[in-house]
Amino acid sequence: MDKANAIFEEFIHRYPCLKGVHIKKAFALLLKSYKEGGKTLVCGNGGSASDSEHIIGELMKGFLLRRKLTGSERKRFGSIEGGEEIADQLQRAFPAISLNSQTSLLTAIGNDISYDMVFAQQVYGYGCAKDVLMALTTSGNSKDVVLAAKTAKIIGMKIIGITGNKPSKIKKICDVCLTLPATETYKVQELTLPVYHVLCAMLEKELFE
Repeated sequence: MDKANAIFEEFIHRYPCLKGVHIKKAFALLLKSYKEGGKTLVCGNGGSASDSEHIIGELMKGFLLRRKLTGSERKRFGSIEGGEEIADQLQRAFPAISLNSQTSLLTAIGNDISYDMVFAQQVYGYGCAKDVLMALTTSGNSKDVVLAAKTAKIIGMKIIGITGNKPSKIKKICDVCLTLPATETYKVQELTLPVYHVLCAMLEKELFE
């Protein structure tokens, strides 16, 4: 935790307005999940959908570190031709899925069931109790995101919400709600990026250095 703390302190120095946001609590949930072999599911609409994809990009490959394979991981590639070259290029990952990514599945759920269920159906299909759902909604009331969070709660997943500073439905469901000090959509989104960047950096520093 000391390694992650150093990153957190530097982050707060740059973004003092986020000092009261429960970033360390969110980090603890993610850290516990990954130590137990869990994964992270992420969802949101519009700009939050883009943030969902961005988060996956930082988790599934090196962010600030190279994340080289361990000796035991490299050894597994020794039995196949060209295995050493593959192992040289692979990086350790935090398993994560953006629920915004699969166009055919999203439209199938929307057409056959309901567009309000596009994330909830995926949470039910992918999720298990040791996983975390990161639910991004600047208003805190996006119905598809709220239904995904409710589904995750039933499964036993932990839920991290990222939202703006207004009363909202998502806050009542989350285990940790990162309530950002803004209410206008674009301002909430401007603060969302540094929040998930620091979470990804803290995880990487704690587990992969």
